[in-house]
Amino acid sequence: MAGTPQTPVSSPLDLRAMARAVMRGDILLAVCVLGILTILLLPLPAWLMDVLLALSITSSVLILMTALLIQKPLEFTAFPAILLISTLFRLALNVASTRLILSEGHNGDESAGQVIAAFGEFVMGGNFVIGVVVFLVLVLINFVVITRGSTRIAEVAARFTLDSMPGKQMAIDADLSSGLISEDEARRRRKALEEESNFFGSMDGASKFVRGDAIAGLIIVLVNVIGGIIIGTLQQGMPLGEAADVYTRLTVGDGLVAQIPALIVSVAAGLLVSKAGVEGSADKAFVKQLSGYPQGLGMVAAVAFVLGILPGMPLIPFWAIGIGAGLLAWQVSRTQKAAAAELAKPEPAPVAADMPPEQALQMDDLRIELGFGLLGLINDVQGRRLTDQIKALRRQMAADLGFIAPSVRILDNMQIPPDQYVIRVKEVEVGTGLLRIGQHLAMDPTGAGVTLPGETVREPAFGLQATWIDDALVEDAGLRGYTVVDPATVLTTHLTEILKESMPDLLTFAEVRKLVRELPKETQSLLDDVVPAHITWSGVQRVLQNLLRERVSIRDLATILEAISESAPSTHDLVQITEHVRARLARQLCSANRAPDGSLALLTLSPDWEQTFLEALVGEGGQRQLALAPSRLHQFVADVRAAFDRVAELGETPVLLTGPVVRPYVRSLIERFRPSTVVMSQNEIHPKVRLRALGQV
Repeated sequence: MAGTPQTPVSSPLDLRAMARAVMRGDILLAVCVLGILTILLLPLPAWLMDVLLALSITSSVLILMTALLIQKPLEFTAFPAILLISTLFRLALNVASTRLILSEGHNGDESAGQVIAAFGEFVMGGNFVIGVVVFLVLVLINFVVITRGSTRIAEVAARFTLDSMPGKQMAIDADLSSGLISEDEARRRRKALEEESNFFGSMDGASKFVRGDAIAGLIIVLVNVIGGIIIGTLQQGMPLGEAADVYTRLTVGDGLVAQIPALIVSVAAGLLVSKAGVEGSADKAFVKQLSGYPQGLGMVAAVAFVLGILPGMPLIPFWAIGIGAGLLAWQVSRTQKAAAAELAKPEPAPVAADMPPEQALQMDDLRIELGFGLLGLINDVQGRRLTDQIKALRRQMAADLGFIAPSVRILDNMQIPPDQYVIRVKEVEVGTGLLRIGQHLAMDPTGAGVTLPGETVREPAFGLQATWIDDALVEDAGLRGYTVVDPATVLTTHLTEILKESMPDLLTFAEVRKLVRELPKETQSLLDDVVPAHITWSGVQRVLQNLLRERVSIRDLATILEAISESAPSTHDLVQITEHVRARLARQLCSANRAPDGSLALLTLSPDWEQTFLEALVGEGGQRQLALAPSRLHQFVADVRAAFDRVAELGETPVLLTGPVVRPYVRSLIERFRPSTVVMSQNEIHPKVRLRALGQV
């Protein structure tokens, strides 16, 4: 009928889909855990009990073998969860076997399953007293020796692992900052460190499962024996002796079946937590370390021979052990001597043909070489370490100039004085200085000089007069208004100035392509019409280097590429393209050079000097050069110095304003004697900026 609901019929396809869903790992694990909890509540037949007990024994052997064969503990991070599940499984089987023993024990030895009966008969040999003693011995071994030791090792390992985490994290950051490792390697080490702390913390709690399992097994045995005797005598009408014999055999057999897997898992847990710091599988580690000293093996052989000749001692086993230990000691000693002789051979001098070409071409972009007396700066724990300051410096340079400086490699150099450092860019020495560990460098901002006692020197970054003072005088220097910096900051400041000067050389072709690839695809497409038709990628690199040479940030790379795409079709002169880019960056240039009051202080180039520079330009396009008479050059330098010294007395740091045509040539002259002076053209003045004229040159 149309209105009658029909019952859906499951198709074979639906059944197969259900089977695939059940076989998924997460669903299968959930089903197994629910099955273990079900065993606690529902009675099991004897045949199913035999299957589950066999599974318990074999799974414990698998856990032990895995703990033995892994190379390091972190390869078995799932052990705490496995330990919980296996402990819960054994306890569930204990409850199920207890139900079988108490309810069916009067029917015979196999009423609780053949596995329990076989263990009881084989171990006890028909005497339940022997079974009780063996069971108690196993419980004592598991509970007192193995479990207690494993718990203590896990507690100590967890505590020391957590305490050492900050130091290990700082060591990873130091290696990353110094360029010894890459970002991926640092990320991998941090992940391994996190896994290590989580693992040992979990093992500290998981070891309590093993201890509780041993206690629960002992209590269950006592309950089974007492409860079985009561049920057998009072409910089943069995004689007291027969009830005690039957229920004790079954209970002890059940206890042995439960305690042997528990003992195996306890041994696995002990091996796992005690293997910290040992690389390789357990057998290789044992053989390598126990047989590493032939003197010890020789003493073993001597003791075995002496014990063999004592009255009443068996000669053959002791002498067999002595002969084996003696032969092993001789073999190990010969192997060690051969290895030492091999190491003592002088190594042949490396020749160019033997050196891989890649190794010969490798070069450090940035490198700091420290005398051995300055190595404490790397691991200084009282203040900021040198590596931390360099990491912050690279981050700041990226924010200021628009690209990340290469990693700085820090090395020790025994060929330089112990308190000296050398800074190299592309293997070329560009800066050096002296540092005094345990002292601070004090400078007087007024230029009058430091009056405190100490060693008077020149500050390496700016050449200012400074004095190294003892740490005890730092507070006094601060009260007098001196600028006081520690040795690591002195070096970092020097490195900062060198980086600002070397940024054009550090902006490689590969770095330019990387910066462009990180831009949105819409922005990258700006260059499709002009690169390489009107300008090459090396030309784009030169434009960016020209900007960095005057310390102009290339962070707004999208605007820079827009300006290049606008001017490249009309001219191939990279100087003119750079000037056009600077004009597009007018807002950024004016903002970077504003005074604290928000205005832009200017010194303008006089019309006479403007005309002089225009007349001195010879050539066309990219071949244009400045041909100014030497006398006029000297006069220009003197006028610039006089004008800037005059406004410096007023506390001003103005920008020199010129015409757009002569600006690059004026800048090329001024950078030789006033490299920090900013030279801007009239095209680079943003309409919204407030100007403040201070005079003319």
